[in-house]
Amino acid sequence: MSGRLRWFLGVGLALGGILLVASSGGAGVLDASWIAPTTNSDGSPLTDLASYRVYYGPATACPGGAALQVASPMTSPGPDQTESVRLTGLTTGALYNVSVTAVNTSGDESPCSVGASAVAQIDFSVSPTGIGSFEDVNVGSFADQVFTVQNTRGGTVSGSASAFPPFSIVSGSPFTLVGSGATQAVTVRFTPTVSATVSTNANFTAGGDTISRLVTGTGLGGAPPTITVAITSPTSNSTYSTGNPFLTLGGTASDEDGVTWVMWVNDRAAGSDGAASGMAVGTTNWTASGIVLQPGLNVLTVAARNVAGKIATATLAVTLSVAFTFTGD
Repeated sequence: MSGRLRWFLGVGLALGGILLVASSGGAGVLDASWIAPTTNSDGSPLTDLASYRVYYGPATACPGGAALQVASPMTSPGPDQTESVRLTGLTTGALYNVSVTAVNTSGDESPCSVGASAVAQIDFSVSPTGIGSFEDVNVGSFADQVFTVQNTRGGTVSGSASAFPPFSIVSGSPFTLVGSGATQAVTVRFTPTVSATVSTNANFTAGGDTISRLVTGTGLGGAPPTITVAITSPTSNSTYSTGNPFLTLGGTASDEDGVTWVMWVNDRAAGSDGAASGMAVGTTNWTASGIVLQPGLNVLTVAARNVAGKIATATLAVTLSVAFTFTGD
C-alpha cells in the first residue's frame, strides 16, 4: 500500500481521527478507517449513532457527489473503536479526495470532515498482460496457458478465476494470496468443439475488483459452427464513442438448432454501480443493458450459445470519452 494520510473531524457528532490508505491492473481501491465517536459536539454521551457517509471523488464534494453508506455496528461506541471501509471500482492511478460524516438515528448528518486524498491502486495483478493466444488446436484436443496472480499490497487477497466455453479454468482457482509478492498459477484451458476462431475474457476477481485478460484460439478439423451473433445497436460498426457511462447493446443471434442464451462481457473491471458481465434479454433478438463503461477503451464481447454448446462471439470497442464528474452542493 501507499499514500497514508490522517485527518481529524470537527463535526456535530464528535468523531476521532480518520486514516486513508491507498491499496497497491484492475479497478483501484482505497481503504479508509476512523475512530468511532463517543460523544456529541456538546460533550454529552453519544447514544444514537446510526451510520457514516464516506464521500469520495476526484474533487472535494462533501456533502454531495458519490457517497458510500456505512452502518455503525453500535449506537454507542466505546473508546478507541475503529471502523473501516473499502472503496472499490475506482480508477487505478487517479487521485481521490475522501471526507466522512456521521449520521444519527434521527437522520441528522454531521458536518464534513476535513478532506484527505490518496491515489487508488490495486490489490493484485495478473500476468502476462497481453492477449492469451492459444493459436491452432485440433477439435477434440486441448491446450493450456498459465496466468500468474500476485498479491501487490500485503495482507490476504482471496479470489477466483472464470472463463466462458470453450475456455475453462482447470487449476489455481479459487486462490488465496498471503503477503505481498505471494503468487498463484492459474491454468486456462482451450478445448475447441468446432472449427472456428473464438475469443472471450478470462476474469480474475478478488476483493470486489476484476482483472480481465482476452484469450483467443482457433479450432481445427471440426464442422464450422452454424450459430451467429451480431451487434446492431448502438452501432453495427466495430468501434463506438460515447460520453455516457451507461450503455445498452442490441443485436441478433441465429442457429438452425436454436440459441439457448446470449451474454456480454466487458474487459474493463466493474465499478461499484455495475457488473463486468451479464446475461442479455432475448436470443434471436437480444438486448444487453446495465453495462457500465470505464473511462477510455472498453472492449465488449457478446457471446451466443446454441443447444449443442457451440459459441459464436461478436465484439465492439467502445471509448468512453467523458469520465464521471462529482459535484457538491
